[in-house]
Amino acid sequence: MNALRVARLVLPALLLSALPVSAETTLRVMSYNIWGGGANEGKGVEETVAAIKAAGADIVGVQETKVEPDPCTATDCVATGPSVAAEIAKALGWHYYDQSQQNVALWANAVISRYPIGPATPHDLGMPIDVDGKTVWMFNIHHDDEPYQPYQLLGIEYGPAPFIKTEAEAIKFAEETRGPAMDLLAEDMKSVKDAAAIIVTGDFNEPSGLDWTDAAVAAGQQPVKVDWPTTRRLTSQGFIDAYRAIWPDPVAKPAFTWTPRYDEKAADDHPDRIDFILVKGDGLTVTDAAIVGEDGPRSDIKVMPWPSDHRAVVAELKF
Repeated sequence: MNALRVARLVLPALLLSALPVSAETTLRVMSYNIWGGGANEGKGVEETVAAIKAAGADIVGVQETKVEPDPCTATDCVATGPSVAAEIAKALGWHYYDQSQQNVALWANAVISRYPIGPATPHDLGMPIDVDGKTVWMFNIHHDDEPYQPYQLLGIEYGPAPFIKTEAEAIKFAEETRGPAMDLLAEDMKSVKDAAAIIVTGDFNEPSGLDWTDAAVAAGQQPVKVDWPTTRRLTSQGFIDAYRAIWPDPVAKPAFTWTPRYDEKAADDHPDRIDFILVKGDGLTVTDAAIVGEDGPRSDIKVMPWPSDHRAVVAELKF
């Protein structure tokens, strides 16, 4: 083969190899109800910051950035005082956005991010984040906890809600309690354009049907099977429950985020997974997920002292 022919074959190959290839992005996202970031117990944000660092998070959907009032009851609990989001972001050297609008899908929420944050959606629930030139849409919510259907099913008094017995009753009350907030989320999601990934974080104050299964009932973890509607509303749109994508067995890994502050055998509460990361995107995969909490059997990543009345969840995404 002559030299000219070799050049004609090699040159196109060299040009093709020089074309830019879309690099895969790895992102760690955390959902964390920080319970005032220490302020409910008169502490600073240092323990909260330590938890975020231990999780290795890049973006955090935060709930309860303000102090709970005293008293805080089932029917009357309005966040008070300043948000600690700015203080946490400063300690990390990150960006932040306080979701300061008052509506049924928010309770002192904020997003704290290693990457720049764009303008929020009309109901303050979502915002674009520039992750190395790729647009990631982040939505962060906090739903109402009253009436709380696990308590209704278990006969635990909490506010004026009646006790119930069936899956159908639980779904009905859940839809009435959190449906309006999910409607706001659906409206804000209309703002999404050209997203490499869409992420929803939050304290849903409602479990998942992936946890309240027949197997979980047989294991004594749950009283009845319930296909809970709030998470199902998102999974029916193609969202992936990040933790269950990695740990699909709720009996082996119940992943209780509520609550590290009481005995799981106590009769006046019920352990459950109510904090979520749900994700969607073309070519997106979940490569890791963990519960972040105190030094104990329910935490995959252990941090002491643990400052919140919720455990957090962190997930690693590639897209």
